[in-house]
Amino acid sequence: MDLISTIRGSMLEGFLPAGWDLAKIDQLASRPPSEITRREPWWHPQFEPVPCASLTDFDTYMGHEIARAVQRTHAAGRPLILILPVGPMGMYRWAVWFLREWGLSCSHVHGFNMDEWSDAQGNTLPGDHPGAFQHAMEQAFYGPLGERTVPPKQRHFAVASELPTYAEQIAALKKQGGELVTVFGIGRVCHIAFWEPHFAAEYPSEAEWRKPTHRLGARLHPLTIEQNAITSFKSRTTLVPAYANTIGPGLFLAADRIIGGADGSLGRGMMWQGLSLWMTLHHEPTPWIPSSYMPTLPGRLFFLEELAGPLEPECN
Repeated sequence: MDLISTIRGSMLEGFLPAGWDLAKIDQLASRPPSEITRREPWWHPQFEPVPCASLTDFDTYMGHEIARAVQRTHAAGRPLILILPVGPMGMYRWAVWFLREWGLSCSHVHGFNMDEWSDAQGNTLPGDHPGAFQHAMEQAFYGPLGERTVPPKQRHFAVASELPTYAEQIAALKKQGGELVTVFGIGRVCHIAFWEPHFAAEYPSEAEWRKPTHRLGARLHPLTIEQNAITSFKSRTTLVPAYANTIGPGLFLAADRIIGGADGSLGRGMMWQGLSLWMTLHHEPTPWIPSSYMPTLPGRLFFLEELAGPLEPECN
């Protein structure tokens, strides 16, 4: 039986992104784990996938990479522009540990949260709401840094009044010699920030797709909503907003360096991010798979080794 052909006429038809070649994607997912780090022709020469044996290793390595960016730019006397995610999160604890251990000030750091939950008009939760990304960042990163933290005026959040100004602010900092580092996770349907794959249908060309710097009230894919229900809302789908404010390719692809993470393992052999990782690393870049562009940039993508598979059926 051709399992992919069974999608035609099923409820999955029209549900998965229209631009996905499912046969090709399935072929990628069938490769042996040993091939996950095999280089592709479109990868940047300075892009490196880094396998991690455990979640502890993952959090530590990724936190160290963020701290090193702070250290490197501090030593060079340059502003550091960090585009920051809320997911993954464990690396912030270690970034704080290294920065405090090294006695480094973050006075030269400018943090720009890449997204925030919203309604269809771009209205967001209050910054101190337990579900708000601003609250998460204050609790996980800015607060624990203590007296060496990023100055409050240099912390930027993806609310409707500020997100549209990100591009101008970042351009001004880059003119001062600033280094732009995009820190990111990979979505279930391969979004970066909340820039979803179905947005590709709105643009006549790849060049036009690359231009937008942001979107207010972005309409989220159902798998994105369910991913977050599982990872952040204790399975309570009814609490997950269906929209979000987000940066676009015009910002996340403008990075001088990237720091990526894929830690989507649920334990007992279950995972949600294995296929997304293979698509990110080994599918040719396409607007229908936003994360497929990240290996074209210099930097590192840290991932749990078990996500490489083999991605085969298993009862748990």
